[in-house]
Amino acid sequence: MKMHVLITGKPRTGKTTLIKKVIEACGPACGGFYTEEIIRKGQRVGFLIRTTEGREAILAEKGLSSPFRLGKYGINCQNLDKIGVAAVEKALRNKEIIIVDEIGKMELFSPGFKDVVMRALDSGKRVAGVIHQAEWAFLEAIRKRPDVQILEVDGLNNSLVWEKIKSIFGLQE
Repeated sequence: MKMHVLITGKPRTGKTTLIKKVIEACGPACGGFYTEEIIRKGQRVGFLIRTTEGREAILAEKGLSSPFRLGKYGINCQNLDKIGVAAVEKALRNKEIIIVDEIGKMELFSPGFKDVVMRALDSGKRVAGVIHQAEWAFLEAIRKRPDVQILEVDGLNNSLVWEKIKSIFGLQE
């Protein structure tokens, strides 16, 4: 039985919007984190990590000094571990559904993140999240798991994907 749902798709097709709907529908039964763009003067300048409990920190930002870089963004792995990884670890202890948005290129700089993702998938609890489309070994291993269902959004099929997610997790709006 596929118990985990991971959403994939091109940038800005509504993946995180769907994860926020899962969080809203699950209420206190879920825990973890999601990412949001930081927009200044109409331009994306970085990404925030925000927990389901409202804690937040910068994940990546243009001009951020860091040994970890992706394009023009410096990655703050310390914030990822302190906020994102900690939120997933806490959810593993006392929540039914684990939220992980996103299992992506920036997050994979953190060994602690990769470890907690695998522990969440192996925990017997349900995981809802977003997975990047890159064909990297870690991501491919997750996609090939028999307990993971990948749902692709394209910006046009989001309501259909939402109906599938609700059905899989038994959610009400």
